[in-house]
Amino acid sequence: MSEKREINADSKNMVMNSALYREFLAERDEILKHKWIESEKAGFDIGFERALLDWIVKHRANWRKARR
Repeated sequence: MSEKREINADSKNMVMNSALYREFLAERDEILKHKWIESEKAGFDIGFERALLDWIVKHRANWRKARR
């Protein structure tokens, strides 16, 4: 059982240190910032899904270009 835990821990570390996961976290942070800004403008919490869709349409392409 201990060996299985070590393998799981190694797998978790590999995923968490991957470029893909770091990119996911950076994108999520941008979406959360966008959610906060747009919620402040609206005067209420617009929710993650609305913020996500709005950010994808308005900002994702330029954000990705700037990251390269």
